[in-house]
Amino acid sequence: MKVKTSVVLLGTIILAVSLLLIPSNVSAAPNTSEIITVTPINDKISLEKTSSTMSIPENKALVWGMVKGEPSDYVERYPVIIQFFKGEEPVHVAQVKVKGDGSYEYKFKIRNVEQNTGKITDIFQGKYTVKIFKVIHNK
Repeated sequence: MKVKTSVVLLGTIILAVSLLLIPSNVSAAPNTSEIITVTPINDKISLEKTSSTMSIPENKALVWGMVKGEPSDYVERYPVIIQFFKGEEPVHVAQVKVKGDGSYEYKFKIRNVEQNTGKITDIFQGKYTVKIFKVIHNK
């Protein structure tokens, strides 16, 4: 039973870390550089930290990106914290409510287009490390 639960949890974590960015040429897919750590808080709950990379090319077409987590085991009343780093520098932090099924979604602008002048300002461009923190039940 523990092996099945671990496999399901691992699959859920991989899906949760699959950062979906629009358009399709902007990606942060799970890969060998993905790191998942679980740190016990007490005998009932732990902090799960997932680190992955996100790459946003220079020639992106749309202005929005998204971090999305699939339904999973979580502890109620604890939000998901998402941190974006460019190198070692933190550039953006978000706190997201978890839905009743354990999923979450965070949309953010990667490019700003000023409506009056048409001036384009890139907010995110290049490679980033994304860290996702979630409180989970101990198994």
